[in-house]
Amino acid sequence: MAVPYVEIDLIIEPVEPGREILLAHLGQYGFESFKDTERGLLAYIPESDLQVGWTDTIAILETLNFRVSYRQKRIEPENWNAQWESNFEPIVVDDLCQVRAPFHTSDDLPYEILIEPKMSFGTGHHETTHMMLSFILENDFDGKRVLDMGCGTSVLGILAAMRGASAVIGVDIDPWCVENSQENIEANQINEMKALQGGADVLSDLGYFDSILANINRNILLSDMEQYLRVLRRPHGQLFLSGFYLQDLDVLKKACNKHDMEFIEHKERNNWVAAKFVFL
Repeated sequence: MAVPYVEIDLIIEPVEPGREILLAHLGQYGFESFKDTERGLLAYIPESDLQVGWTDTIAILETLNFRVSYRQKRIEPENWNAQWESNFEPIVVDDLCQVRAPFHTSDDLPYEILIEPKMSFGTGHHETTHMMLSFILENDFDGKRVLDMGCGTSVLGILAAMRGASAVIGVDIDPWCVENSQENIEANQINEMKALQGGADVLSDLGYFDSILANINRNILLSDMEQYLRVLRRPHGQLFLSGFYLQDLDVLKKACNKHDMEFIEHKERNNWVAAKFVFL
């Protein structure tokens, strides 16, 4: 069943650095995607995930002498699709991988991923998805069993399969994302991947993984970390995390270090971070 979204249209005065502060806080409330506007920001979240407390972010800015107003509207999935498709542009990662819709022209790069542009997180446009794709291009996935946690469109899992993974499982709590993932898996002729509906509670039934890709948000990564690591092979299992800001990197490092995970490196784009950890 398709999931309706909520669009929050935020007007901020002055726009900068107010917009950056808003982004840092809204990500902690489960907002999945953002679009800059001339006067502020559009923020999107599944209607079922919208928390009353998100407006505390506005109160924080007001104490810092910013003026903030907003309008909120419900977007039906089919209405969103028409809007999303009209604005969807292909992207290229590291001159090696193109993510495009079926109606775009191919750039003839080594890796090409077709994504039906529906309201599922993970088209490559967001900084976190872009950095995770870059990590997949840089690392060895040949013969690996991979988990794409919070898979969205399954763009990460699809690239892992293209990079030689022997089996990939995508997991997402949103049935709309699972449906879209399955369409994308089939469109890219990926036989090694399947998408399942569920949260971290289903992982114990899926066996062990050599690599885990989790592009979600700080709070969920922290709360579900133990469940991820129970199914990651020791030693040498790889964990790639994103969906959080640079100021949150230390708390993610501490959470991983408690479980004998070694921090290897991180990438940063516009204050968003993706990080790589490995089991000792």
